[in-house]
Amino acid sequence: MDQGGQLDNLSPILSDQVLVNGTAVPLTLTGDGKLRFLGQRQRCLTVEKEVLGFAVEEGSRIRIKAVVEEREGICCCGNRGDLVRESFVFEPLSEDSLALWSQKLRDYIDSLETKHQLHAKEVAKTMDLSKYDGIVCVSGDGILVEVVNGLLEREDWSAAINMPIGMVPAGTGNGMVKSLLHAAGEQCCVSNAILAVIRGYKHSLDVATISQGKTRFFSVLMLAWGLIADIDIESEKYRWMGSARLDFYAIQRIFHLRHYNGRICFVPAPGFEDYGEPMSFHCKPTDEESPRQEESLKTQQHGYLGSDVKLEDMHWRTISGPFVSVWLHNVPWGSEDVMAAPNAKFSEGYLDLIMVKGLPKLALLSMMSNMNDGSHVESPYVTYIKVSSQMIHT
Repeated sequence: MDQGGQLDNLSPILSDQVLVNGTAVPLTLTGDGKLRFLGQRQRCLTVEKEVLGFAVEEGSRIRIKAVVEEREGICCCGNRGDLVRESFVFEPLSEDSLALWSQKLRDYIDSLETKHQLHAKEVAKTMDLSKYDGIVCVSGDGILVEVVNGLLEREDWSAAINMPIGMVPAGTGNGMVKSLLHAAGEQCCVSNAILAVIRGYKHSLDVATISQGKTRFFSVLMLAWGLIADIDIESEKYRWMGSARLDFYAIQRIFHLRHYNGRICFVPAPGFEDYGEPMSFHCKPTDEESPRQEESLKTQQHGYLGSDVKLEDMHWRTISGPFVSVWLHNVPWGSEDVMAAPNAKFSEGYLDLIMVKGLPKLALLSMMSNMNDGSHVESPYVTYIKVSSQMIHT
């Protein structure tokens, strides 16, 4: 086994004899990130573009998972073909070789499994972004929100937020990746999401600043109050059911329906100025802070602090409850089978506000059965508008 220096991009970083199907063959990783090997024919993989990941299996075998074009010959030759998934398994001949191959591959394919809530936020906030071209979240929408919040809490947030973020659906809802793939005319599935990441399919996205008391965070998907929020939070105990937990708990909540008293205050987008009643903006002061609390807040004033728009200068309107549910959506899909805001657009500068009130249980059941195509917003019990700012008073 020998390790070549990185004199140029074609110099071997690592070259070794490994076992493939019981036969010893040469395997080389070059400085330009290409993995060259001899299987049934001479082959190579561009690690950063084609390799999805790798795993050390039982014994000392390494399985590399990739998406490649169907073509003949060495990697740079042949006509373009369909993209197919492929695995390549090889077995280093020693423990030292196994450790070295694992380390070199990890240098190119840096992945992390989150260990606890807000772990992804901590990583995004502290990672050295100069080492990476992008971040891919193999998760539901929660990890994406953590990553965005972590990037926006960095001192270099204005540069960090330009880091491309990819999504591969692996959660309960998967509303963001569904919205992205739907916009591209693709079915929401793991393989299509991976291909979208590889192809660099991108959309700019609005970020909403959410404030509750002294807490501030950022949202890219949705904010819910009432029935939908209860279903999402209270069904956590049924997470073992997968996405079916949402449907299962929704039926329970509908038959034990709650109503939520409060006022929704909003700044309407152009064309929606006639909804609600006009109101004056009054921001209630928070409780008096001690000097220690004030000092603590001052030390936290780094990263993106939210829009500097003056709320008191905006034209506010209000709609009073009781409500059954209130959504604030940034993208059309709230989950893979719920098109909550069919008119939502990426990066349009407005949020879609959906308010549900005054409907009986049977009408609610009927309405929720229409949420897979967005036709629920046509219900007479639904008010659907676009806003630039919103407040909930309870």
